[in-house]
Amino acid sequence: MTLTQADLAERMRAIDTCLVATTTPEGLETRPMSNNRDVEWDGTSWFFALEDTGLVKQATADPHVLVTCTGEHGLWIATTGRARVHDDRTLMAEHWDPDIDRWFEQGVDTPGLRLIEVVGEHVRYWTYEDGDGEIDLGAAAPTA
Repeated sequence: MTLTQADLAERMRAIDTCLVATTTPEGLETRPMSNNRDVEWDGTSWFFALEDTGLVKQATADPHVLVTCTGEHGLWIATTGRARVHDDRTLMAEHWDPDIDRWFEQGVDTPGLRLIEVVGEHVRYWTYEDGDGEIDLGAAAPTA
């Protein structure tokens, strides 16, 4: 069975942690990031980080990123896309989840807080039950 973007979105609701890979002069760097669950995934993923972290610096220097997620029952998802870093507090509030307070105790008012938007361009998935597949999200790269 071929999965649709809506099928993947439904399955991603149960996934809290993704790996986000960015490019550095030395190669790739990957780190776990909260997917914040309970999100309506439309091909775009949102992550919070501080401005002085590698994620923010690397995504600003080269917006090409890879977001991978692993779900229950043999599900793996890899989304390639482009990142855009935001410092807009209103936009941050729209994507805030109280679970993030453990990392950013001052909420959206945390000094240096940034919101990374990853606009997905292409998804590959692998499943035990439904086979493997690809979805072209047809997303345009975010503009500055």
